[in-house]
Amino acid sequence: MENFDQIFTLLAKTDGITLNLDILETGVLNIIALVGILIYVGSSFLGSILEDRKNTIVKDIQNAEERLSEANRRLSEAQKHLVQTNVLINQIRNETIATKKTLLQSEVSKSKKELTIRFNRALASFQTKENQVFFEIKQQIIFLVLKRTFIRVQETFAKSRRPIVFTSEAINKIQGDFL
Repeated sequence: MENFDQIFTLLAKTDGITLNLDILETGVLNIIALVGILIYVGSSFLGSILEDRKNTIVKDIQNAEERLSEANRRLSEAQKHLVQTNVLINQIRNETIATKKTLLQSEVSKSKKELTIRFNRALASFQTKENQVFFEIKQQIIFLVLKRTFIRVQETFAKSRRPIVFTSEAINKIQGDFL
C-alpha cells in the first residue's frame, strides 16, 4: 500500500507521466540480451526435452491406436459370438417347444387311454350291479309268486291233505331250482 501511495506522490512532484527514452536506463537491452542468451543456451536443452516429450506423445498415440484396433477386433468377435449365441438360443427354444408339444400330446393320449379304461371299468361295474339288482328283483318276484301260489293252492285244496303235500313238494322243488 505504501508503494501505491508513492506513485501518486511521484506523479504530483513531476510534471506528469512521461516516456523515458533512455534505453540503458529502462533495461530493454538487458531484457533482450537475457532472452537471446536463454534461447541460445536453452534451445538445445529445451529442444531435447521437447523432442523426448514429442516421442513419448507419439508412442502413447500409437499404443492408444493399437489398443483401439484390438478393442475393435474383440468387439467384432464378441458380436459374432452374440449372433451365434442368439441362433443357438432360438434353436433351443424351438426344440423345447417341440418337445413340450410332444410331451403334452403324449400326456393327452395317455390320459385318454386311462379315462377310457376307467370309464369301461365303471361301465362294467355298473352293468354288474344292474345285473345283480335285476337278479335280486327277479328272485323276489319269483319268491312272491311262489308264496301267492302256495297261498292259493292252500285255499283251493284246504280240504284235502294229499294235494297239499304234493303242492308243497312241487313248490319246494321249484324253489330249489330257482335259488
